[in-house]
Amino acid sequence: MTNADNQGASLAVTQVVELLDIVAEGSDDEAVDAFEKLTAELSGSQSAELVSSLRNLRSLLTRWRRRGQELSALFSSARELAELRDTDALLHRLVERAHALMGTDVTYLSEFHEDADELRVRSTLGTVASSFRDLRVPPGMGLASKVVRTRCPQWTPVYQANHSIPHEQEIDAAVAAEGLVSMLGVPLAAGERVLGVLFAANRNKHEFTPDEIALLSAFADHAAVVLQTTRLLEQARTAAQQTEQANSVLASNITAMERASAVHEDLTTVVLRGGSVEGVAETLGKALQRPVVIFDRDLAPVAHEPAEASGCHSAADDGLDPAVREAINASRRSGRCVFVGDGPPRPEVSVAVVAGETFLGAVVVGYGELELREVEQRTIERAAQIAALVAVKQEAVAAVEDRVRGELVADVLRGGQHRWGELLLRARARDVRLEDLRSVIVVGVSADARKGATEAMRRSVPGGLVGERDGLLVLLAPSEDSMSVARAAWDAICASQRGSVLVVAGPRAGSMQQLGQCFESARRCVEVVRKLNTSEEVVDSRAYEPYMAMFGTGGKYLPEFIESTIGPVLRWDRERRTELFQTLCAFVDSYASPSRTARALRVHINTVSQRLERIGALLGSSWREPESLFRISVAVRLHSLARTSEE
Repeated sequence: MTNADNQGASLAVTQVVELLDIVAEGSDDEAVDAFEKLTAELSGSQSAELVSSLRNLRSLLTRWRRRGQELSALFSSARELAELRDTDALLHRLVERAHALMGTDVTYLSEFHEDADELRVRSTLGTVASSFRDLRVPPGMGLASKVVRTRCPQWTPVYQANHSIPHEQEIDAAVAAEGLVSMLGVPLAAGERVLGVLFAANRNKHEFTPDEIALLSAFADHAAVVLQTTRLLEQARTAAQQTEQANSVLASNITAMERASAVHEDLTTVVLRGGSVEGVAETLGKALQRPVVIFDRDLAPVAHEPAEASGCHSAADDGLDPAVREAINASRRSGRCVFVGDGPPRPEVSVAVVAGETFLGAVVVGYGELELREVEQRTIERAAQIAALVAVKQEAVAAVEDRVRGELVADVLRGGQHRWGELLLRARARDVRLEDLRSVIVVGVSADARKGATEAMRRSVPGGLVGERDGLLVLLAPSEDSMSVARAAWDAICASQRGSVLVVAGPRAGSMQQLGQCFESARRCVEVVRKLNTSEEVVDSRAYEPYMAMFGTGGKYLPEFIESTIGPVLRWDRERRTELFQTLCAFVDSYASPSRTARALRVHINTVSQRLERIGALLGSSWREPESLFRISVAVRLHSLARTSEE
């Protein structure tokens, strides 16, 4: 053959690609047409060799594809065996897999009952006649009985025409009603026992290949395991009904432990995936099939499952039901579930959410059909532990945020003309408009109460900044009314904790550059007020400007000033239980008028005169001079504030 002949007999690239596509994906008819066309275009030896190679390639691809489908189906079935616990659902899924893999019109599984020596259809797919789904095969009848007897696969291209099969009228009628023609059945064997038969059938004539028979047999092996498990479970259930109540409780506990294990895994997943208490409530509620409410440390509901469960804990006044509160307190002491009692609408059980000695909230579970036995109670307690982990994690994140905001507050109060641009950007990153902040609130609380007070202030004033400076909590708020902000902060703090709280509203800042000056004024006011020991809890720093002006050191020498000015009067009263200081207060408040003092005290003017003479003897003859009287008036005022707080 010449070069020209060879060139004429060659194939174009597009023809090769098209030919390979047909070999890989085309039908048998398309492949035959392509091979015939190839034979016509090439020489005899070339075409024969190429067609043979292509046929081998197509056969190999078909086997690979079949093998891949088989492995995929088997692996999928193995996973479902591990995941699904309902036997009927699992058998139906196996039939679905076999149906998809075999590509037949109908796939079904018949279970063999040794006691009656008959087969009963257990699961079907693709059937249309109800009589077929309820079919029972009598002993020795039909293709199924032949499979059981021989323990080998049996098939027929035309069922009605196969006289080697023992036909039975009811079976033939069901097969005819379903329109089945070709059938393949494989045994489901477990050891020496045949448990049933797995069938694949078509409504037309079909010759089943060895690969199809082998594939369906592999599925039958899986189905045999499931059927064997089913029978063992049925036997176990029958035996459990005949045993004592203890065995029934044990079996029930095993189920509960499995459910608890699954719940524990789900709850752990909530934490690992960064979930919230809503995820804990949802997981627990769905597992127990009961309403669940989770409270925070303030006993305010923060998560519900389902949403309408939020009202199961409330009393008539929409507060927390006293019985629920008492149960939570009892659980806090014991660390265990505590039953509320009294039935719906109250919840059934409560458990406190704690981390060490810290109370973080509670989990409250309502009534449901599932009995709350020991395992379920431990599950609820585990949910409370998970809720504690979530709360601690959230608090850790909040602590980082508090530290960042606290550093920002400190830098803002420190000021510096070259840093305001940077501070504005840092504030914007926290969703705070620094240029809008006008109120400076300083809060004095104990060190162990600052964390809760910080959270309370952050909730009370949106858009503000909360931080710590010089041992005091500082709130910078976008409000023109500092006292309103101070009262709101005090209310929020007192609602979240107990203890002494002093809130001082600094003077209004005209700009963000003045925030530091306003803080200094409020801080000095805190020191003066603390030294005075007043009973005031919300203070306007402007009202104490005179005292801060006189005692700019923060009140360090206030006691010495009071003692040196009116100390003799105070000692006289303590030693003799008299009321000279009360008379002196009334005298100062009455514009140094004895008659007005007498009316204020409701005593005779001579009594006032005698007391004033005694005061003069103690303080000196010049005590009524303007300068002396001014200092005495200040000392009287300061000591009156301190004495009011002590009382």
